Amino acid sequence: MTTSSKPRLVVIGSGWAGFYLAENIDLNAYSVTVISPRRTSAYTPLLASAAVGLFNFYLAEEPVRSKSRCALRFIKANVLDINFPTKTCRCAPAFDEDPQLAQDEFDVDYDYLVIAPGCQPNTFGTPGVAEHAIFIKNVSDAMKVRKTMFDLLEKASLPNVSAARAKELLHIAIVGGGPTGIELTAELDDLCQDELRHIYPQVAEHVSISIYDVAPHILSAYDNKLHEYATSQLQKRHIDIAPNTRIEKVDGQALYIKDKGRVPYGMLIWATGNKNVALLERIDVKLSEKGLKRILTDDRLRVFNPGKEGGVHDGVFALGDAADIEGASLPTTAEVAVQKAEYLVRNFNELAKSSDGAGTVSAFTQPFKYSQKQLVSYIGAHDGVIAGKGPNSEGWTGRSAWLAWRSGSLMWNRNWRSRVMIALTWILNRVFGKEIARM
Repeated sequence: MTTSSKPRLVVIGSGWAGFYLAENIDLNAYSVTVISPRRTSAYTPLLASAAVGLFNFYLAEEPVRSKSRCALRFIKANVLDINFPTKTCRCAPAFDEDPQLAQDEFDVDYDYLVIAPGCQPNTFGTPGVAEHAIFIKNVSDAMKVRKTMFDLLEKASLPNVSAARAKELLHIAIVGGGPTGIELTAELDDLCQDELRHIYPQVAEHVSISIYDVAPHILSAYDNKLHEYATSQLQKRHIDIAPNTRIEKVDGQALYIKDKGRVPYGMLIWATGNKNVALLERIDVKLSEKGLKRILTDDRLRVFNPGKEGGVHDGVFALGDAADIEGASLPTTAEVAVQKAEYLVRNFNELAKSSDGAGTVSAFTQPFKYSQKQLVSYIGAHDGVIAGKGPNSEGWTGRSAWLAWRSGSLMWNRNWRSRVMIALTWILNRVFGKEIARM
């Protein structure tokens, strides 16, 4: 680190953790560079709502670059490797339409490094999933859900399409019974029951939704009473729930399920499981041994150096889905990522004050502590489930749970202008119908 310039803080990733750092770190104290293949950060809890027209897609994401943070440097690239001794990141431009450009590799130096590349969808080696499924990770995926849904409705409406074929086309298969899969199911079912039965009266009755999961029940993070309630309510609305299901392969028209055989579908949404990005396999870090491979850190989020017994890499931190605290594992959720990012921002800003002589050296003296918030999920028809605050609390369900989920999802968007636009769109939807009805 040179004394003639601000410390160079490099952030790998623009997800929940990386974006929060980029938005809140003191740019007067640090020269901040964000390296990511995506120039926007998606508000993932809002993607399902955007897909069904509750508000415009642009409200479900935020650009890394902004007028108010013009001192921030953004590089659209993938980090290929990290040389910890020389404090250098090896990068390649990330432009899918120009693969030749990816060969023009370059280095980015750092004084402090925050590794937060997130994860990628896990297909569990199931043949055909990567080619035919939609993954709900960003706004482009939500756009694809909406376009595919309308394309299928138009195909089913053709005069030469039989009722049997229309049912196949309008079968939506959702793999994954966690909050993402269930909330998308709920939003799609609401859309079918409200708008689509009026816009497509001849074929809307053929729409069906199935949820497949290898687990014995959906919403496994909730207690028995709540996931049983969610299952019952979804089944009352004729949504097929298939737990203990093993999908053997997928093609462009059908799932092939063990003990069931061929199951035709029109749209396949894969909303289960994560796997590590390739970067984690290349760098000299300590990784978790069971389940999802994640970078192990100490309780100050510092990355362990495998070649140094009990030691850490100098100035290197990790957080988000790609990282975990050794001996205190936490789930791969947005809440965990944001709380860790808040911890880093607070300590980095405190470190800058102490370096300037304006404060005491108190940065990173206290360990990170996670504050668990109540789990909330939407299950459709203005109904939801909320986990209790403790082992003796049963949680609650119903319209109040839906309102808590809806207001909570709004607060995930950290831009007040966007929050106002989302709330205004909800009001307009109540009066004039969803935007999707006019697309």
